[in-house]
Amino acid sequence: MTKQVLQVDRVIIRFAGDSGDGMQLAGDRFTQETASFGNDLSTLPNFPAEIRAPAGTLPGVSSFQIHFADHDILTPGDAPDVLVAMNPAALKANLPELPRGATLIVDSDEFTKRNLARVGYDANPLEDGSLDAYQTHSFPLTGATAEAVKEFGLTRKDASRSKNMYALGLVSWLYNRPTDSTLSFLHAKFARNPAVRDANVAAFRAGWNFGETAEAFAVSYQVKPAEMKAGRYRNISGNLALAYGLIAGARRADLPMFLGSYPITPASDVLHELSKHKRFGVTTFQAEDEIAGVTAALGAAFGGALGVTTTSGPGMALKAETIGLAVALELPLVVCDIQRAGPSTGMPTKTEQADLLQAMYGRNGEAPLPIVAPQSPADCFDAAIEAVRIAVTYRTPVILLSDGYLANGSEPWRIPKTAELPEIRADFATEPNHQTEDGDSTFWPYKRDPETLARPWAVPGTPGLEHRVGGLEKADGHGNISYDAANHELMVRTRQAKVDAVTRSIAPLEVDDPTSDARILVLGWGSTYGPIGAACRAVREHGIPVAQAHLRHLNPFPPDLGEVLRSYDRVLVPEMNLGQLSMLLRSRYLVDVVSYNRVRGMPFSASELTGAITELAGSLDLEQTEESPR
Repeated sequence: MTKQVLQVDRVIIRFAGDSGDGMQLAGDRFTQETASFGNDLSTLPNFPAEIRAPAGTLPGVSSFQIHFADHDILTPGDAPDVLVAMNPAALKANLPELPRGATLIVDSDEFTKRNLARVGYDANPLEDGSLDAYQTHSFPLTGATAEAVKEFGLTRKDASRSKNMYALGLVSWLYNRPTDSTLSFLHAKFARNPAVRDANVAAFRAGWNFGETAEAFAVSYQVKPAEMKAGRYRNISGNLALAYGLIAGARRADLPMFLGSYPITPASDVLHELSKHKRFGVTTFQAEDEIAGVTAALGAAFGGALGVTTTSGPGMALKAETIGLAVALELPLVVCDIQRAGPSTGMPTKTEQADLLQAMYGRNGEAPLPIVAPQSPADCFDAAIEAVRIAVTYRTPVILLSDGYLANGSEPWRIPKTAELPEIRADFATEPNHQTEDGDSTFWPYKRDPETLARPWAVPGTPGLEHRVGGLEKADGHGNISYDAANHELMVRTRQAKVDAVTRSIAPLEVDDPTSDARILVLGWGSTYGPIGAACRAVREHGIPVAQAHLRHLNPFPPDLGEVLRSYDRVLVPEMNLGQLSMLLRSRYLVDVVSYNRVRGMPFSASELTGAITELAGSLDLEQTEESPR
């Protein structure tokens, strides 16, 4: 039969099933197919914290959403156009977000009485008419997979493990995805187990062929490649981009890198990735706990390496004392906090932005340090380089605030040329820097650069540069222990002034205000960039002028931030917390910003921010009407 191919400009697909059904793998492979085709894309993996959550239950549902298009996009999308539901739990958990008319692909083999009852279905939704609003394709996917792989001698249970590849093959046909990368991946991944390898390949091909031959799928779809800036691209996740950025920053500074880390969700992937790159001068140490990880990294910084530690919110609490020590020692240390929902262990696989105040103030005493935050998965690369630049240039610990949404999400990344990366100079001390009254040369470890206020970095063992380090207060200049009140005041203010000096190397805040007459500014930080940008686009299409700005530097702020805030009638600040940036802005600039806060463990949707901006614009129009003379 002849099948029709329709052109569409964008699609959102969600794979959903048990946490053991391989939905993350299916989604990842579809993402790689889409990236190789040249679409712009954005992904949202969503899975339970348990390694194997209870099968067939709502808490055990794992999903992977991908939004791909022939044009620039900013988010994984609000609601799926296509839902692949591998069991009743996946259907029930995701159906409320499926718009009417969307495509629904369901494995009918899993809709047994037992599985239906487990999630509270009184009747089978495949038979009671409750899915009539959708383009529903229900077929025995598990049985079809078993039939496709029966020649390899697998049990039905083992055969069913390939059903994610059957579903992937079908959806790959439905959207005309290139399949070579998936087939190569399966051959490599299961090379040591030929039966499993061949079963997965057969299931994938069977799913493709089912789409090609089944009368139910009379139409397939095509999304043309997106127009992008010239260059070489690859799909990249936030954690992978972060790891590459740390390596690039260390190489630009001509420093060996030492990572001291303890595995924790969602930061562990950075440790795993960096452990593969010894050839780039990277040493990784999986410590026995969070404290050992950060103290080892700080020790490496004392020894002349770029010290790095990676963690999430609970680990930040444990590392706080050593980070304070790094502030006192004034050594370069990059602390990567991949935020997750809290407090305590909270929801380890869900995202949040609630560690900003902890990063700002979560240490004893006055212990200021710079804070940077990436805005997208690919931007984690540039943010990591910026963190390295500040740490090395100003001799200070720097906190990089990513989050679970950025860490696990992915998007196309244009691989930069080395010449495009910033220069970073370590400038180790090599000779004494102070003359005594007797005319002797000596080394003062706290004698400062007049521009950056950075102290000299002397590698232990350098002749003539012997000096002490420790957590007790240092005397200005010579660095001996000091309890003098005036000296302590001077050192506290000097350390703050050094962080403030970072402002001189920060570009002015970039504001996107196309019409230059917007009265509302939407200001964000971190992973809210995509939803805010998509919402601003939508609002502008409805004739409402709105400006957008996004903060990379959270301490210190950009030099012109106060001026920007005061130039708009209203400043809306969306955050995945209870208003932490809003609190800082109000206290620093005395501007009564409007907070929009959600703490659901999920990123903002563009539609909800569109509504918030529209409502704020309406209130401004109402104020203007009430204030106008009658």
